[in-house]
Amino acid sequence: MGTGRAVTVVGHRGDPYRVRENTLASIRSALGRGADAVEVDVRLTRDGVPVLLHDESLKRLWRAERPLAAVDLAGLRELTGPHGVPTLREALAAAGPHRVMIDLPGATERSVRAVVGTVHECGAGDRVYYCSSAAAMLLVRAADPGAEIALTWTTLAPPRPVLLDAVAPRWLNYRFGLVSRELSERVHRDGMLVSAWTADTRRSMRRLIAHGVDSITTNRVDVLGSVLGRRPGKGSGT
Repeated sequence: MGTGRAVTVVGHRGDPYRVRENTLASIRSALGRGADAVEVDVRLTRDGVPVLLHDESLKRLWRAERPLAAVDLAGLRELTGPHGVPTLREALAAAGPHRVMIDLPGATERSVRAVVGTVHECGAGDRVYYCSSAAAMLLVRAADPGAEIALTWTTLAPPRPVLLDAVAPRWLNYRFGLVSRELSERVHRDGMLVSAWTADTRRSMRRLIAHGVDSITTNRVDVLGSVLGRRPGKGSGT
């Protein structure tokens, strides 16, 4: 089904239904299946290196009973192997010219400054954007006045004007079940774009497209591409 309007396809933690989430292989798989962008989660190791991991600990994905904050990069390599938890620097290289949405669970001023610094050291400031809570996005805005921000919002009540002025988001990033045509129209009237997460069924994808969203984050990149009427492996180029 073609929509007549570009919708950005974002691979949630890469392509996690096929390849372990937040790994280089998962990023490459999502982009190879037609994602326009990938969303990754970034935290710091004990020695302050930004790496890709959603959880506070290595238990769920890597079977190691260790909190990431207690492990340095060398120890992380030992625990997860050469193809295990990648650094943000490695992930940005793996994504090539594609867009990367960085989520910042557990963000602190230290972690945000390290992440933003790495993004700019890699020359990726023009293709990276950030998503997370208001508190985290205020830290991003302080660290990088020019950052592109997708403010994650979890209620139907709109963000207060004072918060929007402080964060200056380009996007409002909603859980997919909250999105309606009226919400999308309101956000667009306010001069922002609408992104939605994490939609994995054709029904929810079609509903979001009909409601006028600009971006959908999904664990099933190929399915969303099919719903959008794209040829397999072909993104929109956005």
